[in-house]
Amino acid sequence: MSRAFTKEDDSLEAPIIPPRAALPPGTPNYVTPQGLEQLRAELATLEAQRTQVEANRENEADRTRQLTVLNAQLGALNQRIATAKVVDPANQPVDEVRFGATVTLHTRSGGKAGQVRRFTIVGVDEASVAEGKVAFVAPIARAVVGARLGAAVTLQLGPKEEVVEVTSIEY
Repeated sequence: MSRAFTKEDDSLEAPIIPPRAALPPGTPNYVTPQGLEQLRAELATLEAQRTQVEANRENEADRTRQLTVLNAQLGALNQRIATAKVVDPANQPVDEVRFGATVTLHTRSGGKAGQVRRFTIVGVDEASVAEGKVAFVAPIARAVVGARLGAAVTLQLGPKEEVVEVTSIEY
C-alpha cells in the first residue's frame, strides 16, 4: 500500500497511561486528611496541564495524545477522590496501631536483632518508601494493625519470619 493512503500517525502506538497505586477490590479507599489534600492538589495540577494542552494547537496529533493521557489520569484521580474515606489519625486510639499511626518496631528475633523500623500507615496514594509512609494494604502494615504498645508481632518478610516489638505509637 502506498504511504499516500495512510494516516501519518498510524504507526504511533496508543499512549501509555500510568496506573494509580493498586487498591484491592472491595477495599475502602482510606486516606488521611493530608492525603486528601495531596489528591486535590494533584487534581488541580492535572486540570491546569489539560488547559495548557487544549490551548496548544501547534501539533494536533501530539495534542490529542496528551489529552488522552491527561483525561484518563483525571478520570482515575476523580474516582479515587470520590471514593476516599478520610480517617483522621487524631481520632484513633493512642495505645493501638491503626490507620495514620507512626509505628516504631524493634526486631527481637529472626532478622538483625535490634534493627529499628519506623513508618507511618497511610492510604495507597500517599505511600512513599522514601518518606517512610507505608500503604495500609502492605503486608507489614497489615501485620501490625491492631497491635498494642509493647506487643510482639510476627512479620513474614519473604521467606524469613521476624518477631518485632511495637515500641512506639504516635498519631
